[in-house]
Amino acid sequence: MKIDPEDFRVPVAAKFHIGKWPTRIKSFYRSKADYQEMLRDHTARLDALQQLLYASNQYAVLLIFQAMDAAGKDGVIRHVMSGINPQGCQVFSFKHPSASELSHDFLWRTTRDLPERGRIGIFNRSYYEEVLIARVHPDILRGEDIPKDGDKEIWKNRFRSICDLERHLHVNGTRIIKFFLHLSKDEQRKRFLARIDRPDKNWKFDEADMAERGFWKDYMHAYEKCLEATSTKYAPWYAVPADDKQNARLIVSQIILDTLEGLNMRYPEVSEEKKKQLQAIRRRLSKQSR
Repeated sequence: MKIDPEDFRVPVAAKFHIGKWPTRIKSFYRSKADYQEMLRDHTARLDALQQLLYASNQYAVLLIFQAMDAAGKDGVIRHVMSGINPQGCQVFSFKHPSASELSHDFLWRTTRDLPERGRIGIFNRSYYEEVLIARVHPDILRGEDIPKDGDKEIWKNRFRSICDLERHLHVNGTRIIKFFLHLSKDEQRKRFLARIDRPDKNWKFDEADMAERGFWKDYMHAYEKCLEATSTKYAPWYAVPADDKQNARLIVSQIILDTLEGLNMRYPEVSEEKKKQLQAIRRRLSKQSR
């Protein structure tokens, strides 16, 4: 069964009902071996396309991952991007902002890390935290010292700022792909239990994670409003069913592949003069003794 990215694309300028969006669908793989073979094929193709992206030096690609705790962001990044040349790819994780970062506008700390042309940038969480966690926890906003005249329509204004930034990046050559790994509350419970039961996973879980789980409905509301307002033609959101980790990785990698292939990139053309020069060098090298 072929993976069609359009099946997971959040509609543009339309209502998005997160409760009606599936967290689990029929698997695109038949067995573990089949999954591994499909992922190897995807990563090999991604590696070739990343090299072409670097050589053509026309576009940058920004991948944004947002999700509830335990949805598998780290695993998706690790498995899907495993074959990419590290020189052409950078990963940034954004946690609680520093005092210096809070002294700037909410987009400042992430725009510093945008990818340059020819490279892939990955944001594990992003500026979208400022319309997600900040919406669930209003005390965060109070720590940002926002002018009083700027908080009356803060979410509407922030959505507009984000869309304006993403449009600016798009017209200047950065292609943005945004992934919401859609996890069910029950699957999160199972993964939390697994983190407790496995000693090598204990470090990934603490009481703060349980506290955030208590705000599940608030987070779903925040995600629904965010994806509805910021999924655009030039910077789409993809809501990826994430209860099946392997299936989610295949979906994400296929979406990235389709986006890169859609750029119709070419290796730089070599002039006739350059070709003659290369052949002359080849003849000299061929005459040299081994």
